[in-house]
Amino acid sequence: MDYNKVTSYKIGMKFITTIIKNFMPKELPKPVGRWRIENCNTKMNHKVDLSNEDHCGPCGQYALEKIDTTKIKNKDNDEDQK
Repeated sequence: MDYNKVTSYKIGMKFITTIIKNFMPKELPKPVGRWRIENCNTKMNHKVDLSNEDHCGPCGQYALEKIDTTKIKNKDNDEDQK
């Protein structure tokens, strides 16, 4: 094989692969679960509360508040059905 043919073949293949890569859709960044960046202040504050709960561990204040609000909602629903 001639050196020029091999070189031109390699350059041609590199050019073709570059063109194909440009037309392929780029992969979008995946959100990283709960720790993605939030634009909504309400969601961000909720996230902060959850991270504080994670850090605190056994104190469970958030869980106790959720249990209380669930009991209140259930009680209201029971009264509405009567």
